[in-house]
Order: sequence, then C-alpha cells, then structure tokens
Amino acid sequence: MTAAENVCYTLINVPMDSEPPSEISLKNDLEKGDVKSKTEALKKVIIMILNGEKLPGLLMTIIRFVLPLQDHTIKKLLLVFWEIVPKTTPDGRLLHEMILVCDAYRKDLQHPNEFIRGSTLRFLCKLKEAELLEPLMPAIRACLEHRHSYVRRNAVLAIYTIYRNFEHLIPDAPELIHDFLVNEKDASCKRNAFMMLIHADQDRALDYLSTCIDQVQTFGDILQLVIVELIYKVCHANPSERARFIRCIYNLLQSSSPAVKYEAAGTLVTLSSAPTAIKAAAQCYIDLIIKESDNNVKLIVLDRLIELKEHPAHERVLQDLVMDILRVLSTPDLEVRKKTLQLALDLVSSRNVEELVIVLKKEVIKTNNVSEHEDTDKYRQLLVRTLHSCSVRFPDMAANVIPVLMEFLSDNNEAAAADVLEFVREAIQRFDNLRMLIVEKMLEVFHAIKSVKIYRGALWILGEYCSTKEDIQSVMTEIRRSLGEIPIVESEIKKEAGELKPEEEITVGPVQKLVTEMGTYATQSALSSSRPTKKEEDRPPLRGFLLDGDFFVAASLATTLTKIALRYVALVQEKKKQNSFVAEAMLLMATILHLGKSSLPKKPITDDDVDRISLCLKVLSECSPLMNDIFNKECRQSLSHMLSAKLEEEKLSQKKESEKRNVTVQPDDPISFMQLTAKNEMNCKEDQFQLSLLAAMGNTQRKEAADPLASKLNKVTQLTGFSDPVYAEAYVHVNQYDIVLDVLVVNQTSDTLQNCTLELATLGDLKLVEKPSPLTLAPHDFANIKANVKVASTENGIIFGNIASDRNCVVLSDIHIDIMDYIQPATCTDAEFRQMWAEFEWENKVTVNTNMVDLNDYLQHILKSTNMKCLTPEKALSGYCGFMAANLYARSIFGEDALANVSIEKPIHQGPDAAVTGHIRIRAKSQGMALSLGDKINLSQKKTSI
Repeated sequence: MTAAENVCYTLINVPMDSEPPSEISLKNDLEKGDVKSKTEALKKVIIMILNGEKLPGLLMTIIRFVLPLQDHTIKKLLLVFWEIVPKTTPDGRLLHEMILVCDAYRKDLQHPNEFIRGSTLRFLCKLKEAELLEPLMPAIRACLEHRHSYVRRNAVLAIYTIYRNFEHLIPDAPELIHDFLVNEKDASCKRNAFMMLIHADQDRALDYLSTCIDQVQTFGDILQLVIVELIYKVCHANPSERARFIRCIYNLLQSSSPAVKYEAAGTLVTLSSAPTAIKAAAQCYIDLIIKESDNNVKLIVLDRLIELKEHPAHERVLQDLVMDILRVLSTPDLEVRKKTLQLALDLVSSRNVEELVIVLKKEVIKTNNVSEHEDTDKYRQLLVRTLHSCSVRFPDMAANVIPVLMEFLSDNNEAAAADVLEFVREAIQRFDNLRMLIVEKMLEVFHAIKSVKIYRGALWILGEYCSTKEDIQSVMTEIRRSLGEIPIVESEIKKEAGELKPEEEITVGPVQKLVTEMGTYATQSALSSSRPTKKEEDRPPLRGFLLDGDFFVAASLATTLTKIALRYVALVQEKKKQNSFVAEAMLLMATILHLGKSSLPKKPITDDDVDRISLCLKVLSECSPLMNDIFNKECRQSLSHMLSAKLEEEKLSQKKESEKRNVTVQPDDPISFMQLTAKNEMNCKEDQFQLSLLAAMGNTQRKEAADPLASKLNKVTQLTGFSDPVYAEAYVHVNQYDIVLDVLVVNQTSDTLQNCTLELATLGDLKLVEKPSPLTLAPHDFANIKANVKVASTENGIIFGNIASDRNCVVLSDIHIDIMDYIQPATCTDAEFRQMWAEFEWENKVTVNTNMVDLNDYLQHILKSTNMKCLTPEKALSGYCGFMAANLYARSIFGEDALANVSIEKPIHQGPDAAVTGHIRIRAKSQGMALSLGDKINLSQKKTSI
C-alpha cells in the first residue's frame, strides 16, 4: 500500500532544499544534545524515514536517550516516529526492542496528565501489531473511567479500532461500550461510543436509541448526526423499521444545528415519498438557505431542492412552496439568485404565476433604487428574462409585466435594456390585444432612450406596429423631436458660425469659407468662450448618434419612415396629406444623406447605409405595390417565422428534458414491491452516505463506455520500451483537480534492484503533490507506484521523468495530460457569446485540414473531439448550400470559458469527393486554453486524415 492510498493522520512539511544529515551526527545529537537539539534531530529522523531511509542503528539510541524524556513536544514527535518506523524483522516477527516501547506506552496510559493519556490513545488507533497492543488492554479499559472527557472519548476510539482489527483482544467491546454509553454524560464521548455501536453491534445501538428516542432533541448536534446516520442505515436495510423512527427524523428537522437539519431532511426524503414528508424536507432546505450566510452552503442546499424537483411526484409539492423559494432572492450572491430564479421558473404553474410575477416586479423596481453595481445589472437581466419566460408561458401576465419593464428601455445598462426590447418585440408580435398598450408606452419612453442599439430596435418596433393614423403621426413627431432642427448640416454650421446664446461672451477668430463634399459652403471660425458650451449635452439623441458617425441607426430610421409613410398613404385618402407626409419622410432621409457626406460627423457614412437610405427614397418616390408588400407584410412574416422556430426549439428541448426525467418501464419489466423484497436484495439500493463519502474521496464511479476495460486501457500510457531493464506503464486517472498516476514497474533483469525510485517532474500548470517512496524489486518482480498531481488550470500539461536504481537509470516517455477531462459542454445566449467574443483577447485560428467530405459530419466530429456544445440551432444548420457557420461553447471545471466559430465550406467545383475546407477560430481569456483547444482540434483532424 503506497503513501497515497494510506489513511493520512499527520501532515509533515518537508523543506526540499535542506541537506540530509548523516546517521553519526544524528546519533550524537540524540545521545548528548539538549532537549532542543534532540527535538530537531528527531524531526530529521522522521523526515528521512518518510523518504525511504531505514536507519536501524538509531532505534535503540532513541529508546535509551529520547523515550524517557517528559517533554511534551518530544512525546508528540515520538508518537509520529513509532507510527512510521518499521516494527518487524524482514520475516515478519516483532522487533525485541518494541517490548521496551510497549512498556513506555503502558506508563503513558497511566500518566496523570490527560493530554499525554489522550494522545497516546489516539496513537494506539494507528497500530497494526496485535503483540504490541495485548499488554496495553487493561490500561486502555481503565481509561474509560478517567475523570477527563478527552481521555474517555479517545479510549472509546482506541477500543473501537482494536475491536475492528483484532476482535480477540477485546471480545466484549460492544457490551463494555454500551454500558459506558448508558452512564456517560459528555456529548463527544457519547457520540464516539454510539458510532462504535453502529458499526460494531447495530442491535445494541438500536436498543439504546429506543430507550432515549424521546430525548433525541436534547442531545448535542454531533450525537444527533450519528443518530440520523443510524436511522438511515437501519431503514435502508429493513424498511419495516421506518414507522418506528420516522417521527424521530421529523423532530430532528427542528434541531438548532444546520448540519443536523440538512442530514435529517435528506434522510426523510429517502425514507418517505409522502407529500407531507417532502414538504417538511423542502421547507427545512429553504430555511437553511435563508439563514446560512455561506454562499457555498446555499448553493449545495439549492442543488438538493433542484434534485427534489427532478422527481415527478415531488414537483407538485414544491409548486406550493414557490413563494417561500423566492425568499432566497434576498441573498446578494448572483449565482444563488440565478439558480433560485431558474428553480422558481421550472415550478411555476397557473396557480402561482400571478404571485410570482408580483414578487419579480417588486425585485425589478428594487434594482432601480440600488446604487449601480455590476451584479445589480446582471440581476436585473435575470429578472427580465424570467418575466419574459413567464409571459410567454402565461400570456395573461404580459399586460401586467410590460409597463414595468418598458421603463428600463431608457436604462444605462444596455444588456438589460436589450433583454427588455427582445421581450417587447416578442410580446407585440404574439399578443394582438397588447399592441396598442406597447406602442403607447414605447412612444412615452422613446425620447429617453440613451443607447443607440436600443434606439434602433425601438424604431423598428414603432415602424412595424403603428397601424392607426394618430400613432403614425405621433411616431413622426417623436422622430422630428429626436432629430432636432433640419436641415441638419445648415443648422450645425449656423451654430458653429456664432448663433449662440447672447449671455455668453464670445471672441471670434478669422472666418474661413470651405466647400463641403456635397458642393455647399461651410463657414468655419475659431471660437473661444468664457465658459464651455453644453452643445454636446443639449443635442437631441438621434442627432447626437448621427454626429458621432453612427449611421446604421439612420438606415433603420429610413426603413421605419418608409413603412409608416406607405401605411399612411393606405390609411389617408387625401392626396395633399399623403404627399405632405411622404415628402417630410423623404426630406428627413435626404438631410441625413447630406449630413453623412459632409465633414461634420466624426465618421463618414458607409456605402451600405447610403445604399439603404437611397433605396428607401426610391421606394417612396415610386410607391409600387410589390415594395409595399415587402416592407409592410414580409418583414413581419420573417419575425413570425423566427419566433415560431425559437418556440419550437424550446418545446423540443423541454420535451427531451421531460423524457430524461420520466422513467420508462417496459411492458414485461418486473415490479418491485418494497414490502415483499428480501433483506439481502435491499443492499442493491444505493447507500446515500456511502455515495457522499465516495464523492468526497474522489472515487465516484463514472459511467464508462460500453466496454469498461476498453475505456481504462485507452488511458494506459507506455513509459519505457520492452527491452529496457525496467518496464513501466501508467494508468492516468483524472478526478477533477487531481490526477493519479498508477505506474506499473517491472524488473526485467535477473538482479535485485535496490532503491528503485520513480522521479517525476511537470510542465505547465501541474504540481507533484508528493515524491513516491523508493522500492526494492526482486528479479522479474513488479510493483505499483502511485503519484498524485494537482491541476490548477485548463492547459496541456506534460509529466516526464525517469526510473533510477542503484544499477541503472531509464528515462520515461512523456505523459501528455488531455484537457478534455476538464472541459464540459455549456450554454449561453447569443448576446453573451458576442460579448465574450469581443472581450476575450486570445485567439487561435486553426485551418481545416481533413479528408472528411460532409460539412455536418465534420462539425459533429469537432463537437465530439472538443467536448463543446453547438449554440447554432439545428434549423440554421439544416439544408445544404456548400457553406456552414456555427458557434461552439464550453466551460472548464475551473470556470474558464472557451468559444469557437466554425466557418467551413465544400468546394463544389472540385467534385463530390472534395474535402471540407475553412477555418476554426478559438477565443479564450487565457492563452493556454486557446492553444490547448487548437492543438486538440489539429490532433483530431490528423486522426481523421489517416
């Protein structure tokens, strides 16, 4: 058994740079030195033994000169020394010197100091030699009656481990501990004694619990936790006992200890599926989340609530507790709020949606009053999205939600305003009865919108959905108000030329006449004012956007003007009014074109925007029925198709989710009745305590491939050649932040290899936890060496080294750590993807080099080999046009994001067998992540090309 597999009781820090002392100097210090030098020498001896040195000559020196000392530090160090020092001869017999050690510890067990007694008892728990323990048994029994609880509780643990390992030394241990438990008053002693009875004699433990089951609430929390474990195990093994103990578990839900409440709630859920039990457990979880201050605890308990919801029978019970769950939103942590909102959204039904919406509206209003913070903005976005989902699922709620949310269109946080706009766009298309309300509210907030992106969206919605003459005229008024005085160029030149407020003292420099690109005259003068003008601040919003050079909003405005002008012509019969309105719209477009071509904006208008505005001018001048249909009907149909495709996709994903949750039972499957199940068959059910223990130790059983042997063999790396004196191969086991290397070492020579040491070093964000101990390998013998490596980030790491012995040194092949063990598929919205794409500074462009001929097959291959998720919907990828573009996303277990954009094509002119070509662009926050993913893609491409 290697050091990595042993239970670790003591951690010792070993300074790497210190020189190993000689045995003679250590002997001298231990014999003749003072207490301080003896302490230092003993520490060095312990470190040397841990590193594989034998030092048999020092054993008698330590017994003669160190063991009799009464110094507490030396006594503590001696306990560590006797734990690790070899106590037997090569043939397995106990060393004669150990009799002296045994006598010394018998005296320590009778020492008047309780600390020395207690620490000696703890040490005896680690001894594995029955011959050493046998003479100490009377002294250990006597410690059960010591006046101090520290000695008594360690005596119980010592008796338990001795009974478990060598039952013949103390066969009456369960009876002894039961009698001790009945008379004991200290909580920690009772807990240790009760825990021993659970594992050694469960019937005695149950007898004791039956006598004091009504007093369980008065016990200490450490004892209550052990009682919960016992009840779980008993009811798990014998379901008929449930009725006897379930009341006790109910009572423990009221415990003052959060740990007891958590375990009791988890046990209650496994013991009973009655609605009252589920409700009590869920209520207990909710109270824990609200009262506990640690965010990690909140997230863990929230996960338990989410697990409860996954069970179809429990979901209805939890629906009644939605309002209680929403109390968790008082927590300031964003991750907790995110999970809470998702859980509430999954549980919402027609019975509680109204109350849910009221709470969410209050929360949205609260975020408006809080001082601006990054998390406040993100929380507002989460609330808007949750309200959006509620309104889509329950259309009756939309009328209550929209007026509150539309106030946020003028918000400084563009992301939250964009979410509101998306919601409004979907609502106005889906709910005909709300169109008047939305248009009215949109006109109210239109002038206050600060972001150009939101302005564009608002313009589009107003242009698309204003259907009455009054609304159309209101839109035109708002646009004129937002654009300011026209023509823009002339009014701006007048302002520059000196038409400013008279109260400001102005000095005008030499006037210069310039000719603009449009052929008009522009006057330029040097102005100096006694105080700065507020020209920039006083500009109307749309005018400000245009002068800043953002002409994409002008193209959107041209489309809106065209739509409302064509609709106005259809609504109003008078030719004069028709011509007047169309002329006004054309004037606005012409003045924007004029501005774009002048030198006034910070950036000139782009050719695309010029083309779009010119097209709109042409449409209005001709007014053909075809163009009328395109602008006023087909635009809306496109939106309708997009929304229905999105809805279909959401329904499909929900259906897949519900199919996963619903357990399908085949017609000929046997039905298992718990009451009729034999006791030995009950063991096949999963033990929750055992599962959580395995998860903590990192031994969770993963779902392996169809052939588990094949999946393990895939991770075996050959480290040396078959003709080398030492053959080595390693099985690389990855468990989240740890990598365990299980190295098989085979001595292929006819000689004994002394001090055979596995020397390892790492490259990248890897760190070797401990140095493997040296071995002695007999001729043609083999051994397993385990080494632990810590991982700090998602980066391709390399482990290299050699196997050295007294006779030879063999260099090992490099072990490359696969980053795919740390990358998991994840999802994000398109807006989040674009934001991250803009923010991430590391990009790796990989050229597609494969022999695959189908675009979709290549994409699926990339998804499989990189563990990424395709964000582009299935519908967008369907069909065949010779081109494909898709966005991929994944997250590492360290919280690092990885984005990829696949742009591939199939060159049709090269025939049907032409290989896929193109590029994959990877973006990440860290250089290591971008490079590692690029290497993985290149490697997987090469594999397909063979």
